[in-house]
Amino acid sequence: MIGYLTQNHALIHAFQPRATGSVRRADPVSKRVFKMAPKLSDYLSENEAIAVKGSLDRPISGLVMDSRRVVPGTLFFALPGLRSDGASFIDEAVNRGAVAVIAERIPTHAAAKVTFIQVADARATLARIAQRYYRFPDRDMQVVGVTGTNGKTTVTHLIKHFLNGDHRVGLLGTINYDLGGRTVPSFKTTPESLDIYGMLAQMRDAGCRQAVMEVSSHGIDQQRVLGLQFGAAVFTNLTRDHLDYHKSMEAYFDVKTRLFTGHTGAEPKVAIINADDPHGLRLAAKVNADVPGVRVVTYGESPEAHVRAEQVSLNFKNTTFKLVWPQGEMVVDSPLIGRYNVSNLLAAAATAWGLGRDPQVFLAKLRAFKGVPGRMERIEEGQDFNVLVDYAHTDDALRNALGMLRAITPGRLLVVFGCGGNRDRTKRPLMVQAVQDYADFAFATADNPRNEPLPQIFNDMQAGITAPMKITWIEDRRRAISLALDMAKPGDCLLIAGKGHETYQEFADTVSPFDDRQVVRELIDIKQIQKG
Repeated sequence: MIGYLTQNHALIHAFQPRATGSVRRADPVSKRVFKMAPKLSDYLSENEAIAVKGSLDRPISGLVMDSRRVVPGTLFFALPGLRSDGASFIDEAVNRGAVAVIAERIPTHAAAKVTFIQVADARATLARIAQRYYRFPDRDMQVVGVTGTNGKTTVTHLIKHFLNGDHRVGLLGTINYDLGGRTVPSFKTTPESLDIYGMLAQMRDAGCRQAVMEVSSHGIDQQRVLGLQFGAAVFTNLTRDHLDYHKSMEAYFDVKTRLFTGHTGAEPKVAIINADDPHGLRLAAKVNADVPGVRVVTYGESPEAHVRAEQVSLNFKNTTFKLVWPQGEMVVDSPLIGRYNVSNLLAAAATAWGLGRDPQVFLAKLRAFKGVPGRMERIEEGQDFNVLVDYAHTDDALRNALGMLRAITPGRLLVVFGCGGNRDRTKRPLMVQAVQDYADFAFATADNPRNEPLPQIFNDMQAGITAPMKITWIEDRRRAISLALDMAKPGDCLLIAGKGHETYQEFADTVSPFDDRQVVRELIDIKQIQKG
């Protein structure tokens, strides 16, 4: 578990109900643990609540927002959600042993044995109580938050690589959570505040002195990072995405700005902003004008950027450029390919420099950077053409990836891609247009259809067709990859886009194992055996 007590913890045993019948004296350990247990009043005062039914002077064993994880003594948060309301699970939480419930409304028939607290915003209350419960771990570490449409995962991994030294550096992101003492698979790019503070506490206790995390627009808007003190906040770029949630680009931008202006509850000490992005220029101007206490560091290829790249040279093997910063300059030889990876590298370098690190020192580690799983990951199985797997799943990300590959591919550029279900439908034709603008041939297929019929997804995508002879529609993703491999010849490049590091495919209520990288390796090996 992450951020929760295990079932055999002494604090859980102290809250277990006693058997009825003969009276048995509680054992000394349980009595002592129960007496030492934290109380509701330690983390919430009455003036933070609209109404309280019951006593705040009540010991609790932990905090939970999932009724299935409730154990005896738990404080349960009934959070409102897009698909379900946590209030529907209050009875289950009480039956499992919750002793207190925080919700935006108190049930009409509230259990007398349970303390009920009504608050105006349950998510905001969860964030504040979680931060207090875990003893403000963000104040004991230097936390770096990275936000933007594209590049967050690569930038966070690069920053972690650059900051690693005498102390461990934790990581929260799309691929995994590195908690210092252990690494666990990611279940959400930016987890709920309870998980964030719980994991930051684990990092602190494991000896981490820095932590790097991806901060999504959903995470900001849903107050998952409320009150979190960032040593640095990084802005990568802003392109069309998540408009099913935000409705407009302006609203999307406004949410991102909250991380830099103190509207999440705390201003960052340093703001690292992309000067090559028009939204980045707007953001830098806004931060300089509205929050003068925040130091702004810009990066990019713009001659006005504090940390910038000059004389960029791109190829399939590496990328070279001259890095310039206020105190010096040096030639950088990066194993990451593509112009957008120059931007990602500049973001990480500007962050490390902004936090007081010497570029001559941290960039010496670059050659040892192993890359990021599923981000322009090269698949080598002895084939005589290039195969790359990438997470690009927006029209802008596809244009960046394909534009870069088009410039350095001597043969044809082939693409396998799809659009996710139950996501922004307006970007689907734009993704097809991006592919048709750059690729010689494309295989449109299933990505993660989720609960949306694949024919409907394909229908939305087909509105973007400009060259029907350059695209075919294959529902089965494995078959689409197989056909693309059959088409590829020496000198060609095949990009398999959309899923990147993911090891599954979502269909309705079913999650099936599917890893683009593993599928490519299997198919290439089978085809080579067949040829032999």
